[in-house]
Amino acid sequence: MSLALDIGQGAGLASASGVRPFLPPLLAGALARGDIAIDFESSDWRFLESPGFLLVILLAAVLSYGAERSGFDRRALRFGLAGLGVVLGAMLFAGSLAEGGTVSWPGLVGGAAAAALGFAAVGGLLERVRARLDEGAAGLLNAYADAAALVLAAIAIFAPPVAFLGLIALVVLLVRGRREGERKYAGLRILR
Repeated sequence: MSLALDIGQGAGLASASGVRPFLPPLLAGALARGDIAIDFESSDWRFLESPGFLLVILLAAVLSYGAERSGFDRRALRFGLAGLGVVLGAMLFAGSLAEGGTVSWPGLVGGAAAAALGFAAVGGLLERVRARLDEGAAGLLNAYADAAALVLAAIAIFAPPVAFLGLIALVVLLVRGRREGERKYAGLRILR
């Protein structure tokens, strides 16, 4: 049973990092520092709760938010954040497995996959919504994504079995988004 909880926690944290990369590791690290529901201290992944690591993540978040506001190339920033989310998600999943006393390397693979799922599902949704909104309203989308990532991370830490439902929701969101895109292009072919 403990392994299933560790997998749920790791997969939930990883997928949340794929949605937006900064708040899930900050939440997990802060809670781990206080030994609240998660603790990386007795594993090789103890650096995930170290003040230095958390400071680097916080600084990266500030720089990222500044780049988003300054008009930096949105596409490059989006894929850079996706890569960072995949790396952080892999580390958080591996740390969750190691915390439970399990071999951690499968968490690197599973975490990267879960983070990529989170990015593909929510990133695609945000791009479709952003195209329909004016610039002012579109600026709030990242705040909504941050809130969703924080909620997913909290659920993964405090209710790991529920994190599996979050993964299912991300798969459904991804499939529905792809299906909607295919219908749009099928309609355009008919107009020819």
